[in-house]
Amino acid sequence: MKLTKKTYLQGFILTVLLLAGVRLLFPSVASGMSETAVAEAADSLPVSDVTALPVSRATSLPVSDATFKPHRILSVPNFKTCFPDTNDLQLTAAERWGVTPVKNRADAEARKKELVYIAASPYYHVDPLRQSIPYLVPRAAVLLQDIGQAFFDSLYVKGVPLHRFIVTSVLRTEEDVARLRRFNGNATEKSCHLYGTTFDICYNRYKTVEDPNGPRRREVRNDSLKYVLSEVLRDMREQGRCYIKYEVKQGCYHMTVR
Repeated sequence: MKLTKKTYLQGFILTVLLLAGVRLLFPSVASGMSETAVAEAADSLPVSDVTALPVSRATSLPVSDATFKPHRILSVPNFKTCFPDTNDLQLTAAERWGVTPVKNRADAEARKKELVYIAASPYYHVDPLRQSIPYLVPRAAVLLQDIGQAFFDSLYVKGVPLHRFIVTSVLRTEEDVARLRRFNGNATEKSCHLYGTTFDICYNRYKTVEDPNGPRRREVRNDSLKYVLSEVLRDMREQGRCYIKYEVKQGCYHMTVR
């Protein structure tokens, strides 16, 4: 069954309310839930439900535990070499897994049965979108969610305060592409973004995960976060889950689900 924005948000809200009720009535159950159990539960849920799980890794890091030894941040040898997948290669995958190109915003509203709303997740942040809309085909939405979870896990084992990466572009309509081509010489008429299979992740900006009423988290250099993210994306690409292009001028990873 295809998820619409309405059912996605309704399911998310109902699940959060249910978990809040359980926590209030049975606090011992909530406190006794191990991180392993949380992770296993998250892996077994669809993308629409995983956002409601408590993320204990987002609230604390074992930096005071004498037995904890953070993993090293290694990055990748070369960004361009590790992420070389051209638009033509990505376009082949987009045409295979994607929807028929959306003409305009009105057409997008009529295509909600084919697309998943992706702008509500604890694992990543979606920038205000001017040339695209926050929808992907289910296959690509799952990939994006998995990248977010893997990024959190990688930051956690490296002892780095949690941050969310930023999604800067998602599904573009034909009108969006035509408008973009008027002032962006790099924009192509045959954009992978037309198919709902492709998204861009910024590599030089991140959102810190912290309690707004609590103490400020220690600052982390964007380069360090970029290195961790590159390791996660390399693994996803090597698993055959996506094609990735390292975009220098746009400052993003441009990727398409496989």
